[in-house]
Amino acid sequence: MEEYFKAVKVTENVYWVGAIDWSIRNFHGYETGRGSTYNAFLVLDEKITLIDSVKGPFVGELLARIRSVIGDVTKIDYIVSNHAEPDHSGGLPATIEAIKPEKVFASPVGQKTLTAYYGDLGITPVKTGEAISIGKGNIAFVETKMLHWPDSMVTYLDSEKILFSQDAFGMHLAGSRRFADEYAPFILEYEGRKYFANILNHLAPKVIELLDALPGLNLDIQMIAPDHGPIWRRPEDIRWILDLYRDCAMQLPKPRAVVAFSTMWHSTERLAEALADGIRSAGVEVKVMDLHVNDRSAVMTEVANCGLMAFGAPTMNNQVFPDMADILCYVKGLRPKNKIGFAFGSYGWSGEGGKQIAAELTAMGAEQPCELFQVKYMPTAEDMKRMFENGEKLGRLLLERVK
Repeated sequence: MEEYFKAVKVTENVYWVGAIDWSIRNFHGYETGRGSTYNAFLVLDEKITLIDSVKGPFVGELLARIRSVIGDVTKIDYIVSNHAEPDHSGGLPATIEAIKPEKVFASPVGQKTLTAYYGDLGITPVKTGEAISIGKGNIAFVETKMLHWPDSMVTYLDSEKILFSQDAFGMHLAGSRRFADEYAPFILEYEGRKYFANILNHLAPKVIELLDALPGLNLDIQMIAPDHGPIWRRPEDIRWILDLYRDCAMQLPKPRAVVAFSTMWHSTERLAEALADGIRSAGVEVKVMDLHVNDRSAVMTEVANCGLMAFGAPTMNNQVFPDMADILCYVKGLRPKNKIGFAFGSYGWSGEGGKQIAAELTAMGAEQPCELFQVKYMPTAEDMKRMFENGEKLGRLLLERVK
């Protein structure tokens, strides 16, 4: 029995009973250098309610935290499953078996998804506009389809004025502190932007729809409790995370550039350095990222927060270098908008790699004001000069765009 796990009081009647995953470093392709949390919340009322579950291996931790508050887990009457992805629902079957609740609620699509994963769990479907009374409080349901799965929904507890926002407004951040105001702002900004870039960027229009719809829902939100990362409990912090999400979702170009490259014998690396120096000389902040030491999620985080993205790689076996192919596939799937793009590279025989990069930038809808630049074997002094000039030109164009 894992009885050393204790719940954390959120309000007088709400407790955090989730789990901390200190060790996770890869979340389906997203590098999670600071780990993560799987947040679940226990609501004390006439009908004791559990909001969300945890990843399968952490059920013991969840149940121990619940017992630290109410002793017997079978006192729980209701479970709400806001999202069926296994990092939240993986522990749901075992949780249901231990608790034996009267009802388990999920969205209509959530019911189907949970059934597909685990068989019939006796889920009661609920739609936007529906609510359940738990005594002094009511829990209202709002479907948020494609934020970020078709089954997703958020729930609002009126008695405590808490929005349980599932994967929205969260981040992958393990820690012993449960509230956002207990963390350094630079950590929250980096992890918040990284989370949006790698989980929600391709769903930006849906995020804007949700942000625009929130005032019309007439919810007095005084706390936002996501399923990953810290809880937002101060008015200024709630405004901050909502503004951050709107900024990310608008995808307006920023005076920043990222130059991501692969290299075999340093030819493409030299081109990247010349290009970056040209961009910098135009007055644009630039980050150079060697794909040998930077993972795809770090690159995407920079891409989402810039106005100019340049990708360079050599050709190998008549194809773009493999780690660049991986990055381009990943970035394209997350649908960055309003970007200036630039493709470059080096080759020894055939030169398909750079052409494939340029084609992928076209598929992303990136404007390419400078044509593909490739060199054979090693760049000459003239090649380096031309790359510097390309950087200057691209930097100036970006600054004109963001005025």
